[in-house]
Amino acid sequence: MNSNLFLTCFFTYLIGVILFGWWMTRKKQSGEDFLLGGRALPFFLTLGTTVATMVGTGSSMGAVGKAYENGWFGSLFCVGGAAGIFLAAWLFAPVREFRFMTMAEEISSYVGANRTVRNLLSVFIYLASVGWLGAHILGGGKYLQFVAEVSPVQAKLWIAVGFGVYTIIGGYTAVVWTDSLQAIVLFVGFVITAVFALRSIGGWDQLQAIHTQLAASNLETGWLPSLSLVVVIAVGVLGTPSFRQRIYSGRTIREIRRAFLTSGLLYLAFASLPAIIGMAAFAKNPNLVTADHAFPYIATEVLPTAMGILILLAGLSATMSSASSDAVAAVTTVIGDIWVAIYRRPPPAERVVFWSRIALVITTGLALAMALTADSIVGYIKNMVALFITGMCVAGVCGRLWPRYNWLGALASLSSATATAVVISANPTWNSYWGNPVIPSLLVSVPAGIVASLASKPDQLSQPEAVQWLQRNRDGS
Repeated sequence: MNSNLFLTCFFTYLIGVILFGWWMTRKKQSGEDFLLGGRALPFFLTLGTTVATMVGTGSSMGAVGKAYENGWFGSLFCVGGAAGIFLAAWLFAPVREFRFMTMAEEISSYVGANRTVRNLLSVFIYLASVGWLGAHILGGGKYLQFVAEVSPVQAKLWIAVGFGVYTIIGGYTAVVWTDSLQAIVLFVGFVITAVFALRSIGGWDQLQAIHTQLAASNLETGWLPSLSLVVVIAVGVLGTPSFRQRIYSGRTIREIRRAFLTSGLLYLAFASLPAIIGMAAFAKNPNLVTADHAFPYIATEVLPTAMGILILLAGLSATMSSASSDAVAAVTTVIGDIWVAIYRRPPPAERVVFWSRIALVITTGLALAMALTADSIVGYIKNMVALFITGMCVAGVCGRLWPRYNWLGALASLSSATATAVVISANPTWNSYWGNPVIPSLLVSVPAGIVASLASKPDQLSQPEAVQWLQRNRDGS
């Protein structure tokens, strides 16, 4: 594929998205409009933005790359994502009624609105959002690096600037509209790409032979690492702030739950497509510099030029849309939690959009710095989820299901999950055995939270009382 032609199409697309973001801000936006879409997103927008995030960097780069190395085991990426979104629909869609602004606010409501827990969570959540944002920059950068033949630094910088500009201009409403439109293109594009890829290698029997070869040659296809991959992706969905933001911004609990369940079903139906594309890429070129190049390789070498450009642009769009969602989630935490922790009150309503845009610039810069030091998308996600998200997932689930869970239990879950992840990651033998640190972190942090809760007094405020207190604090009264 001609790199100059692709770059021309890419920058034309970026200009179009930026103009769309500007068009979405023709009317004056409040802080709640900018950060949460006015809490009135209908079913189709919640569905579209959720699908786009799930079929974003992780699937188009991570899952395809995993299949390039491990065959059908690449589909486990989608199995884990579907499991996580189903659980989120059941457990957390009902919290929409409490009008939370951030995930830290929600989890603190389960433990008596404890300030220490909320402040610690705000740091974890911000780091997790920046971490996911870095993964999207890393994934999008690999697209551009491979297709446009530019340096890794240049590619990542263009991706960060691209989504950063339209997010800063348009806010969350522009993000979800862009997500929804591109989700359709990307989903159809993956089907077309998988069909062309399968035909290019000689059909189903050849695909099965490739899987057998990959499974026999790679030690990461054992049952425990495979289970660990499913768990790490499910935990990522349950503990990632941007998925909670879709709950807080949805119009009704019923529409949010329907959107999440539909997303999970679509993702399960989608699961085989990245695996087919990844194995086909291995069959045609087993010597790619990195497995993360498998998807753009098929798009450039197998598809007709015009279709290849369209598929790659859709993939880049999904990556940047996912990034913009995590950027907005990070900034919502800055405005709703970190600002309140420092100043003991929310920012003036008329200045929320201004400070949100400043925070978006800083957050995107931090994520870009993290992406510049990483190389593997799946490895990046595994480490980031284990360090920051597992403890938040445990605290959210335990708090939601067990009224006796208290603030000391939450601190125990958060600290023990992170400490376990650090210990496992530092020992290559243990890390190889488990596949990633998430399962050990869960096995330690759940009982740690239970024991600490039972060994200490219950919180002074019940959850309904904590919700009322948080509401008054949010309103500045």
